[in-house]
Amino acid sequence: MRRYLTAIACAASFLAWPGASAQVCGVEGSPCILENGQYFAALPEVVEGAPMALYLHGYAGSGGSVIKNTGLTKRFTGRGYALIAPDGQMDPVGAFRRDWAVDDGYELPRDDIAFIGHVIDDAAQRFGLDRGRVLVTGFSRGGSMVWDLACATPRVASAFASASGGFWEPMQTGCAGPATLYHTHGFSDRVVPLEGRAAVFNGVAFHQGNILTGLDTFRREGGCMGAAEAASTEGELWIKTWSDCTAGSLTLELHPGGHGLPKGWVTRVLNWFETTAQNG
Repeated sequence: MRRYLTAIACAASFLAWPGASAQVCGVEGSPCILENGQYFAALPEVVEGAPMALYLHGYAGSGGSVIKNTGLTKRFTGRGYALIAPDGQMDPVGAFRRDWAVDDGYELPRDDIAFIGHVIDDAAQRFGLDRGRVLVTGFSRGGSMVWDLACATPRVASAFASASGGFWEPMQTGCAGPATLYHTHGFSDRVVPLEGRAAVFNGVAFHQGNILTGLDTFRREGGCMGAAEAASTEGELWIKTWSDCTAGSLTLELHPGGHGLPKGWVTRVLNWFETTAQNG
């Protein structure tokens, strides 16, 4: 059982935003410091009451590099979202690259499920964001962390959107409750293949789980183990949607590419969040 972190330590300086009081951190690349980590922020033109989107970086990435990716950042802030990008924790075995404490049998010191929950609460209070409209997204290992978060604490956010990541072995067989999840995966992905694989990273043996088997865990929790209610093709995308769940919903988007985000991913995810997740 993961241990929950103690109270968040906040910085002391402030900057006035229209209609809200926010601390200087998050502006021009300065991190917001919590007790056991930090995050970065990119804010929309109207901050007060804005929805929040978290983006969990891939292995060896950082929250700062996410925010510096203006092509990605502006797709969120241009839609009126505050983009929040936490830092993973340093992996002492992996040459001190940043990673997430994904449930894969390898222990990292920080409880990232608790940490991400604290990031959400802190950013909502610090910037005056809408705590009731929170989307957690992530890519690769960040996508795997999204799955673990959605499974362990499905009510910490309104919805979850993962790409190119999923459960690792030992496979999760049950969750704390149903979740609303949009998952994207490349049919040709060889880094995190759909079928899963055994691999050795930094001398440690791991096994990536089968993506479709993992999705069945969410389907069972949501009570939608039948055929997808809707299946469609949009250009090169194949999309299945289970929207008739007892609770929550599940969308699977497949694209022909490899380990990466397909074109238009942010737009599709935000459209889904605004029309399905927030009204579901």
